[in-house]
Amino acid sequence: MTRDLQQRLRHAWRTLLGADVLSGLSVAIGMSLTALLGYAAFGTTAAINISVGAIIALIPDTPRPKRGKLAHLIAAPLLGVPLFLAVQLLRGHPVELGLLLVCGTFLAFLSTAWGGRGMPVAAAVMFAMLLAMAPQPAASVHEALLRTAWCAGGALLYVLYGTASNALLNGRYRTQSMAALLLSVAALQRTHAERVVPSPDHPADLRAPGGVLQRQAALADQLQVARDLILESPGTPHRQRLAGMLMVVLELRDRLIAGELDIAPLQSVQPAALRPLADILHAMAEDLQALADALLLGRSPAPVRDHRAALQALREQATAQAAASTPAPAAITQAALVRSVSVRVGDEDAAVRQLAALARGDAAPRLSAVRSGWQLFVSPAYWSSQPLLGVWHWRQPALRHALRAALAMGAGFTLAQWLPWGSRDYWILLTIVVVLRGSLAQTLERRNARVLGTLLGSGLAVGLLALHPPAAVLLLAVVAAQGVAHAFVVRHYTTTAVAGSVLGLVLAHLLHSGGHPAFDFIERVGDTLLGAGIAWAFSYVLPSWERHQIAGTVRRVCRAMARHAQQSLALATLAEVTGQPELTWRLARRETYDALSALVQASNRALVEPRAVRPPLAALEQLQGHGYQLLGQLSAIQSILLLRRPQLQLEAVQPALNDTARAIEATLDLSRPWQPVATAPDEAEDESPRLSAVPEDLPDPFEPHSNAWLLRRLALARRQAGDLRAATDHVLAELDGGPPSRA
Repeated sequence: MTRDLQQRLRHAWRTLLGADVLSGLSVAIGMSLTALLGYAAFGTTAAINISVGAIIALIPDTPRPKRGKLAHLIAAPLLGVPLFLAVQLLRGHPVELGLLLVCGTFLAFLSTAWGGRGMPVAAAVMFAMLLAMAPQPAASVHEALLRTAWCAGGALLYVLYGTASNALLNGRYRTQSMAALLLSVAALQRTHAERVVPSPDHPADLRAPGGVLQRQAALADQLQVARDLILESPGTPHRQRLAGMLMVVLELRDRLIAGELDIAPLQSVQPAALRPLADILHAMAEDLQALADALLLGRSPAPVRDHRAALQALREQATAQAAASTPAPAAITQAALVRSVSVRVGDEDAAVRQLAALARGDAAPRLSAVRSGWQLFVSPAYWSSQPLLGVWHWRQPALRHALRAALAMGAGFTLAQWLPWGSRDYWILLTIVVVLRGSLAQTLERRNARVLGTLLGSGLAVGLLALHPPAAVLLLAVVAAQGVAHAFVVRHYTTTAVAGSVLGLVLAHLLHSGGHPAFDFIERVGDTLLGAGIAWAFSYVLPSWERHQIAGTVRRVCRAMARHAQQSLALATLAEVTGQPELTWRLARRETYDALSALVQASNRALVEPRAVRPPLAALEQLQGHGYQLLGQLSAIQSILLLRRPQLQLEAVQPALNDTARAIEATLDLSRPWQPVATAPDEAEDESPRLSAVPEDLPDPFEPHSNAWLLRRLALARRQAGDLRAATDHVLAELDGGPPSRA
């Protein structure tokens, strides 16, 4: 078995043991129980409509904290069921039905103002309206009310089930979330090792600085999901262990960011001297993966390898070589580099060993600050009116997206009335709903996956329907397809599109009670192509181009970075890292990572936008690089202040800490005029994005204390703050259409 095949099988196995698949399985069980109860009590027709209600309720059902779960699930049925009834009553009135669809779509998509919490609700409300169009029109008001009652009953049953199952599986979701985090950090650590000593079989795009930034941005989003689950009420020993591990993962992420600063200086060191460091980093990544696997399997993890002796030997060897070569500058510089990198790798090694000790129960978690303030780190659990009140501005992306979606639905419904096979007009509209996203980049991604998934899924559905199985078998197929679609909606949308096509065609066949499978396949493919085309076309209507939003994100980065610098440099005054000062520092650090992540993701989305409206991507790449450089310097400073305090003479460096904090705050205050420090010609000409330290003289490796290393980091942080401000001024000037501002 080849190594690539082994890695693919291991990845598939980890996916099957992950939270997404468990959530999909839970959804499938809940839907099947709801449908079986309806089938046993009221028969096939009732069970089908009850299944529709369950689908409306289950779309927002993802792994979430127990707090606020009921309120999160009930929102979609409360909005969707009345619209389900309204569509039933207007089926014989196409003009009124079209107006209802347009207005309902606008109201549904306004829920995207709540961000990630609102988007599933918008999809569920749209499914409520569109699935109401699938069966034959109701023969009377009584029949429409009866269908709606069954639908509401199914939604209510699933809401109760979803709340209970989430509470039951909450502990498992926490563990799976931590395992997914460890796998992501292991991938980052492996990428860092490849950047220290590259190997030809590692993807070059992930070794590049841009690949590192994208991984960090994805990790920031993943960390917030983990915070929401793991930090909720850390009262039991198991929850406290996971919360303690999460805190260590956050520190390890800082160490990896700081380690990226050493990549460029290491290019002057012979690869043979760096190979042991790269091997240690690879070994730590393997230990993290093994720890994640143990969590997924519910086993006690094995002890991880201890690299302290090997790292100490590397430092001693480098120092001895420098002593033997004195006063050769190259040997002294190499010794200083090896010392700096090995110390930082040693910090990462300590974090990995601490993670294993916490997972094994060999160490107690330190949660003094988080235990009392965990609510500050998690997302709001309940609905607030504030996002809706703030959406009524012409430039607000949520308002423009709601208008865009409503217009697209109106165009799709009008076109569907003209088609010769108009018996399934809702399929075009369903495709528009799932393809049309808030940005052009997301729409294009969904368009391609939807078309491919429909071709494959429709073929599977046609083959199944051609066998003419009984209704019970078709209901089972609907349940299985719903579970698969739910499990992979975030991880692999093509799989969701395949399962969704099977779900839609089989459920429509049950609701409509007729139709020829072969003609259904032709219709569905044609409807999908039309719906995808309409969604693509309307993504250019009232667009929310990243150019109009990115200036605010850039300013957010500067504000967050200044706040984080202030809190990080104040750590020297703490006798120990506990209580409110630590809480304030952690919150400032989280906001900095979130702001940089938002900037990276916005820049990636802008890559596919029309050239005429793109923001200055090259300048944004420079800004991102400088932002992560400054973040790395602050992480290195924090590491020295907290981990090497006994080697510091704080009274000697405290003035420099205070001066640096004031200088960074003044530099990143965009309301103040600022004059950049002159740069060397070779640096001014370097326009390529990078995530590395600027060249500088390294401290003497024979120095017994860490003052010189701290002062070096402080000087570099001030310089990086200036680079970040210069890049910010350049980006904002280009966004305004004028020359870069230097004052």
